[in-house]
Amino acid sequence: MQQLKQVLYTLCREYVNKGIAAAEQAIADARTAADEDDKSSAGDKFETAREMMQQEIDLNAAHVNEMLKLRVTLDTINPEHHSDTVQPGSLVRTSQGDYYIAISIGKLMANGSPCYAISAAAPLGAILMGHKAGDKLSFNGKDFVIEAVL
Repeated sequence: MQQLKQVLYTLCREYVNKGIAAAEQAIADARTAADEDDKSSAGDKFETAREMMQQEIDLNAAHVNEMLKLRVTLDTINPEHHSDTVQPGSLVRTSQGDYYIAISIGKLMANGSPCYAISAAAPLGAILMGHKAGDKLSFNGKDFVIEAVL
C-alpha cells in the first residue's frame, strides 16, 4: 500500500507541475502576441487587444500562484510516512471509496483503482482528519466506515 501512496503523490505532483507549465506557456504566448500586436496595430484596436492580452496574463499568473500553493502543500507531505490516524498524506479506505488526503484534484486512477485526491480542508477531508480505522462517520447523509488508514 505504501507504493500506492507514492503513486498517488506522484500523480498529484504531476498535476501541479503540468498546471504550472501550461499557465507559464500561456503567459509567454500572451506576451508574444502582445509584442507582435504592438508592432502591427494602432489606435483603439491596439489598446483593446493589449488589454485582452494583459487580462490573459493576469489570469494565468493567478493560476500559477494557485498551483504554487498546491505545490507547497505537497511539499509538506511525506508519502512514506504512516500514521494510524488520518492526516495529510494518508490514504483512507472507506466503505464509500478511497481518499488520498493531499490536494483537491478529484478522481485519480492509480494502479487501475479509482481514488479521490482531496485536501484536508475540503468538507470530507475535514471530517476524516484525526479518525482511525473502524471509526464510523457520516457525510451528506451517508454513513460510512473507515476500513483502513495507510
